[in-house]
Amino acid sequence: MNRIVVKVGGHALDRLDAASPVLEGLAADVRSIRDTTSVVIVHGGGPQIASLLERVGLVSQFLYGLRVTDSETMEYVAMALGLVNQRVTAALVRAGLDAVGLSGVDGALVKATARGGRLGRVARDIRVDAQLVTDLLERGWTPVVGPVASDAAGELLNCNADTVAGTIAAALNADALVLLSDVDQLRGDRDDPASALTSVSGADVRSMMVEGSIRDGMIPKMQAALDAVDAGAARVVLANGTRPHALLGVLNGTIPSTEVKR
Repeated sequence: MNRIVVKVGGHALDRLDAASPVLEGLAADVRSIRDTTSVVIVHGGGPQIASLLERVGLVSQFLYGLRVTDSETMEYVAMALGLVNQRVTAALVRAGLDAVGLSGVDGALVKATARGGRLGRVARDIRVDAQLVTDLLERGWTPVVGPVASDAAGELLNCNADTVAGTIAAALNADALVLLSDVDQLRGDRDDPASALTSVSGADVRSMMVEGSIRDGMIPKMQAALDAVDAGAARVVLANGTRPHALLGVLNGTIPSTEVKR
């Protein structure tokens, strides 16, 4: 049985209602491959976090593509991600899948330490104990993981979902890590659609980071891709999750994508 990790986030998750075309398509894709492939889904929730923070009068701030998270903000981050987790899980269950929602806190799945300083409760040194996920996969469940971790003191941490997905993929020796956001491909020049890349090496990605052509929210996404490849993931692919049946499109090579290779 193949194993893949799918991270879905960004504006691909703008809609979370039962009729969301992204969630319906994702659920249908997972169902269609379940006889040959086990899937772990990791979700983000940036739009929902931003909306909740705005409603309670807190300002969203970012540094190095990561959300600045003090202790108060962390509480709302956990609330928003909990709702996203339930919505994604509900879509899978509605499609007839045995899906179970988790956060990184459950079963000590994800442990980390706080970055501190201006970033506050943002996680670093993320570590995964994949035993719980492995047990669920072997029993035919589809885990849906929200990117909240705990530290040694039991305090909550805000994890970048791409990083969590990459770390889980590495821990599972996954056959593929699929990063679904709201962009089709990595670009050599972010402002030039004609510079879209179908394939890049790890060395290419590192050079682009140094040069600044990879910046802001793309930094943790591509770092997750590098980490997964370095740890042995067979494939890491970036694609647009808002395209119809994006997961199958990636697996079948029928939609634009960027593959990160060793």
